[in-house]
Amino acid sequence: MFGQPTTTTPSPTDRGLEDLDAAALAYAARIEGLPPERRQEARDDLVRFALPFAGRLARRYRGRGEPLEDLEQVARLGLVNAVDRYDPERGSFTAYAAITIVGEIKRHFRDRTWGVHVPRRLRDLILEVGQATSALTSELSRAPTVAELAERLETPQEEILAALESAAGYSPASLNAPVGGESSAEFGDLVGESDNALESVDDRVTVSGLLHRLPWRERRILAMRFYGNQTQAEIAARFGISQMHVSRLLSRALTWLRQAMLADAPPPWQNGAEAESGRTRIAVRHAGDRVVVEVGGEVDRDGADQLRRAVLGALTGQPREVVVELDRAGGVDAGGVAALMAGRDAAERSGVPLRLTGAQPAVRRSLTAAGFAPATAPRR
Repeated sequence: MFGQPTTTTPSPTDRGLEDLDAAALAYAARIEGLPPERRQEARDDLVRFALPFAGRLARRYRGRGEPLEDLEQVARLGLVNAVDRYDPERGSFTAYAAITIVGEIKRHFRDRTWGVHVPRRLRDLILEVGQATSALTSELSRAPTVAELAERLETPQEEILAALESAAGYSPASLNAPVGGESSAEFGDLVGESDNALESVDDRVTVSGLLHRLPWRERRILAMRFYGNQTQAEIAARFGISQMHVSRLLSRALTWLRQAMLADAPPPWQNGAEAESGRTRIAVRHAGDRVVVEVGGEVDRDGADQLRRAVLGALTGQPREVVVELDRAGGVDAGGVAALMAGRDAAERSGVPLRLTGAQPAVRRSLTAAGFAPATAPRR
């Protein structure tokens, strides 16, 4: 009356199967002849039934730096692939599923978990070295040597060493990891880095020596421009010269420095009339009962001695007054200021007045800082 009952193969869970191979065969029989859209339920039943098997395989690889949850997810993905590709005619499902799941887990370790790039061949060898190390350690009751690992794996010792060294790239230490203890320092603070400034040490030392060969004014202008970050207009105002003149002085000084840096021996600073104008010139003349010391050029370290002798010599005759005319002095460096201070001290001891006149603005500021009375403007 009701016709023949419909017969279907019970699902693995309904049958309570514990044998995975039997469950897989039942799954294959169940889906035979079914359209693809009706196979999903049977597929899900077999996957759920085999999940504990995949979990056991995943747990074999715990403790290797990867969370167990991630390994279980990878193992389940391998299980799904094994179910989708299963063919009963090719043999045991359990063996096929184990190979597929373990392959997915190893691929995960090889491709997704390395902190640095390591060639695939070397990563595979690292896994083999790890397995051989565990086996030999159990057999020998000690850690195996490189030679023993090479013999077990039939691999040259050089490749074993490369694998052992590359294994450190799996999980490199973070540079932001704390050093330890109560210190707030990080590991990156202890790692040295290349100092590009070391490459310029020779150049800096060479330039420092060459700068002392320049006249005082040029040295001062270079310092103000490149160390004081002052503009050419500001430098011109301090020296009482035009901005164009400052530009020419800078260009000439830089050109000479470049040539001196490339030459075995520094070239002379200036030639001809320019050399004469830059050189210290001291002239002493008598004007009645006064002695006038005329100073010209740049009074640098070399010219300071000459200036000191001239001033002290002018004081020896006990004149009514000694006048040092500085209107033609382009610059007076620390040595020149020291020479004038020595003359001032000698004048105070001898009771002869010493007066400075005609100093340029830059020279006047240096003298004022040294304690001299403000010098008068240059003579017209």
